[in-house]
Amino acid sequence: MEIFKKIAPLKAFLEGIRRSENTIGLVPTMGALHNGHLALINASKAQNSVTICTIYINPTQFNNPRDLEKYPRNIDRDLELLQTAGCDVAFCPENAEMYESKPHLKFDFGSLGNVMEGKHRPGHFSGVALVVSKLFNVIRPDNAYFGQKDWQQFAIIQQVVQELKFDIKLHSIPTLREQDGLAMSSRNLRLSFHERPKATVFYKALLEARKDLRMGEPISKVKERVSEIVGKTAGASLEYFEVAESKNLNVLEFVNGAEMPILCIAGYIGEIRLIDNMFLK
Repeated sequence: MEIFKKIAPLKAFLEGIRRSENTIGLVPTMGALHNGHLALINASKAQNSVTICTIYINPTQFNNPRDLEKYPRNIDRDLELLQTAGCDVAFCPENAEMYESKPHLKFDFGSLGNVMEGKHRPGHFSGVALVVSKLFNVIRPDNAYFGQKDWQQFAIIQQVVQELKFDIKLHSIPTLREQDGLAMSSRNLRLSFHERPKATVFYKALLEARKDLRMGEPISKVKERVSEIVGKTAGASLEYFEVAESKNLNVLEFVNGAEMPILCIAGYIGEIRLIDNMFLK
């Protein structure tokens, strides 16, 4: 596996790949890799000649400095996992390589960026769009792979690709879960021994909500039920639960007539913020 920390040698290497008419698959990550990330690597390997994984904790997408400070880091383990998974290239830049000076460019995604994650994490998606645009410009992949757990992020990146005319095909890979249903996430590493079992409450709430919606319960009643489920777990708190149209994240009041509704939830176990989602159908 080739490892790069600088943009210039990475671009030179990838130019040689393109001259051979090989396809390039990109898996952007912030490290603390788990099997969910490796599923993205495997999806890329199945569809591309060369797979590159980026490991970079992007500071511009954190609206909470403490969250950035405590985000799990283990670059040596991450590189070992990528090597074992058969990843071809790893790009692990420092902040100075990605941001030569304080960035001033901001993205506005309208209603798509003002609900759910965008509402509760102001500036988050602008930071995501900025760093992903940089990676797309540097790497110029044919395909890029993201996890379904961050569905709103995926919708944001779809808009970036469409409006900036990136010639890249995006892929959303289904969320991998632990045996008890907890969505795999780097943030799970921050859960204490006692908090870890409680973290499944969001998955359980999604299952109950999906069942009730399929039985015809109105969204307002389902929201009350989700709030009750989360509230019964000590140390858990609900930040939001919404039912939205998956294409544009417009929040729904009724599921009838919606093309592909998605159930989205976010909350806290102690001080650890977790998100999850589930398609209605």
